[in-house]
Amino acid sequence: MTTGAEFSWSIRVYYEDTDSGGVVYYANYLKFMERARSEWLRSLGFEQDRLLQQEGIVFAVRRVAIDFRHPARFNDSLLVNSRIKQLRKASLTFHQQIVRKGDRKLLVSGDVQVACIAQQSFRPVSIPPIMLSRIPDVV
Repeated sequence: MTTGAEFSWSIRVYYEDTDSGGVVYYANYLKFMERARSEWLRSLGFEQDRLLQQEGIVFAVRRVAIDFRHPARFNDSLLVNSRIKQLRKASLTFHQQIVRKGDRKLLVSGDVQVACIAQQSFRPVSIPPIMLSRIPDVV
């Protein structure tokens, strides 16, 4: 769901997402964030495989800063909130938060910078104008 410049995506914690203590393994939060960014792109009308085929671009994570506050557990229903914090010529920085739906407790927050790169050269390239025209205003 997109509300202005924020996009929210729901996820359920499965057994496979947890460690032996029954809490979400830390690296899986990054997967949840990745899925939310992919769904955000899809909500704007862009499929990553088509961007590769038609535009010759991919988005690659360049930098991550993450703060783990509270654990999520097996079977929790989570909401991943994403908004663009910074838009540059060849990159986007997202601020993402993962909250537990039941009590709205903030579990994880972080900033993820993704770079737009040419598939052939792996060099930064400008984000295509068609994409820029559909990206909500940065707040």
